[in-house]
Amino acid sequence: MQDAVTFDPRPADEAASAEPSTLSAEAPDAKAKREFNKLQKRLRRQVGNAIIDFDMIREGDKVMVCLSGGKDSYTMLEILRNLQRNAPVNFSLVAVNLDQKQPGFPEHVLPEYLDGLGVDYHILERDTYSVVKEKTPEGKTTCALCSRLRRGSLYGYAEEIGATKIALGHHREDILETLFLNMFFGGSLKSMPPKLLSDDGKNIVIRPLAYCREADIAEFSERMAFPIIPCNLCGSQPNLQRQVVKEMLAEWEAKHPGRLESMFKAVTNVAPSQLADRELFDFAGLEDKQAKMQADRIDLHQER
Repeated sequence: MQDAVTFDPRPADEAASAEPSTLSAEAPDAKAKREFNKLQKRLRRQVGNAIIDFDMIREGDKVMVCLSGGKDSYTMLEILRNLQRNAPVNFSLVAVNLDQKQPGFPEHVLPEYLDGLGVDYHILERDTYSVVKEKTPEGKTTCALCSRLRRGSLYGYAEEIGATKIALGHHREDILETLFLNMFFGGSLKSMPPKLLSDDGKNIVIRPLAYCREADIAEFSERMAFPIIPCNLCGSQPNLQRQVVKEMLAEWEAKHPGRLESMFKAVTNVAPSQLADRELFDFAGLEDKQAKMQADRIDLHQER
């Protein structure tokens, strides 16, 4: 069995303080630079902790970083590249972008950016856009079908290139939004786990940004001047349920700072006996458990 990564974010932070940061062309003042360095270290620490806590990356792993052209995936790639330089184990990164053939998609942006970084990458071309537009009734959201087709394409490609892990750029708020979407509209208490085995058992998905706040990622992305590519298929849709939940959570956090942190902690601190899932907890066996506990107490008393 491969050894698990034991990322220690402290050496990475110390090393990072000596590394020049990749900032936009205009040099910031001293205070702004200090704030950026703090932000960068915080993201590194949170990603490093997530990798440790969920045993995301092991010796020899080939991590396929799914790069959409949005702030989250750019940040994930950058932080993983930084951690890779200081990691106690060897692992490789390969960036993969799924070109879904959306009209007007700037195909040159990602190759130019990745060539500039010297990152190994692949552009996977699949015309899922036409399929989504054809199959989705007028007025309905495209997210479910688009996500399913995108996931299938990426999972299959990971096998082709020999990737042992698939890294997705979902952050803390994505996880909480999914939790509430499933409760409100799906009747289930589930979200996006930081580490997941696909249903067919062929792929392991990891979410290194699971501990990271969206606001921090947005600020980091802006300061790094990533060449953002908007998704015209998803972002332009009105009345998205996820957007409604996102606004609800943002309002809660504004009125009660720290609420999202507490809610995320709850996702990692589940008490099955205090819920009502009969598959997850043996409610029918409580009488037997009670009898055994009582018998054990009597035996202990007799021994004394």
